[in-house]
Amino acid sequence: MAHDDTRDVERAWELMKKIGFAMLVTRDGDKLRARPMSAYLDRDANTIFFLTDARRHKDEEIECNPSVNLSFADASSQKYVSLTGTAVVSNDRAKIKELFSTPAKAWWDSAEDPNIRVLKITPDDAEFWDSPGTVISYVKMAAAAVTNTRPDLGENRKVSL
Repeated sequence: MAHDDTRDVERAWELMKKIGFAMLVTRDGDKLRARPMSAYLDRDANTIFFLTDARRHKDEEIECNPSVNLSFADASSQKYVSLTGTAVVSNDRAKIKELFSTPAKAWWDSAEDPNIRVLKITPDDAEFWDSPGTVISYVKMAAAAVTNTRPDLGENRKVSL
């Protein structure tokens, strides 16, 4: 069965936008580090932005190794996206002002805070899991266990972004 790559790419972006938060995974030497971040998606520019703090280690980790992973998860509806890409940290004050919103106020008093930086992720590819939801998934898993078959738990696609 052929898949519509354009539809799958759009679905990956839709899921990321709906979920809104991602675990940003960076490399700290030989170790992987993850932390939750509020994502600002710009589908037209094929870019995901985050506001970050220059005083935190993730900026240094990205400078040493710009390859990152973003993991978006909505466990209640069984929808997930894992994205790989390249990150760049900048001090683009206009972009900071544009992105500064209520979630950012939890960390900084204003967009003028000199410690705020923009983290720009250019995605390479993504994989998403789009399930019909928890209750339906459990019912399908139970039916599969009884019938000794594998459950159909929705779509799983890999896409180039």
